[in-house]
Amino acid sequence: MPIPESSAYVALDAHNYESTELTRGPWDPGHQHGGPPVALAGREIARAAAALGMNHVARLTANLVRPVPLAPLRVEVDTDYAGRNVAHFSARLWAAEREVARFTAVAQREEAIELPAPPPPQAPRLPEALASVVFPHRGGDVGYHQLVELRVAEGTLTRGPCAVWFRMRHPLLAGEAPGALERVAVAADSGNGISALLDFKRYLFLNSDLTINLLRMPQGEWICIDARTLLGPSGGGLAEAQLFDAHGLVGRSTQSLLVRPR
Repeated sequence: MPIPESSAYVALDAHNYESTELTRGPWDPGHQHGGPPVALAGREIARAAAALGMNHVARLTANLVRPVPLAPLRVEVDTDYAGRNVAHFSARLWAAEREVARFTAVAQREEAIELPAPPPPQAPRLPEALASVVFPHRGGDVGYHQLVELRVAEGTLTRGPCAVWFRMRHPLLAGEAPGALERVAVAADSGNGISALLDFKRYLFLNSDLTINLLRMPQGEWICIDARTLLGPSGGGLAEAQLFDAHGLVGRSTQSLLVRPR
């Protein structure tokens, strides 16, 4: 049954979701971009953490063990440990009976503390004065490039180090405003794409994981990914990024890359 393209996913029940074409990634028209499924699992982890009073997800790590198909998905979340101020979680993402991704996360209880700290680093430029650009990599007419709006703050897309503001044009889940962690995850998985050093038509530079560390939860719709890609001598690479909202630095992300000729 076709799904109206108004959100990345449609909830079937509390843990099962129908995927729409807005999740399609650039590498294969039958596979999702990594951002939406990581955000989907992050959403359920954040809800489990909030139920324990842990509203700050300090780290989310995704191990993308298989390509995520454009198909119904199921998310399973476990609380591995819950203490007074910190809780550890794990999750699995399933497509039918096949496990496609695993996750771990650390959440903390928030407490307002006055600290003698310098002002945080700021993004190169704020998004309001910047023009929208089109995500350059796509696997079909409908896909991730329509899920997000991009505005370049510094550098040039796919030409090395680059800082780009991301805003979700459509919600992750139909009928629900995306949460802070979801907005970060949808954007952060694009670090290797926006800072690419290699020709997309000649090389693959796939990430098999994504780790997001947050020093605070971001505010507002826009997330800036200030990314750069490093290439190793034996088919490996690393994409790393600083993450910003309009108020300054919120965290960092890393991706391990598999680099191969097409």
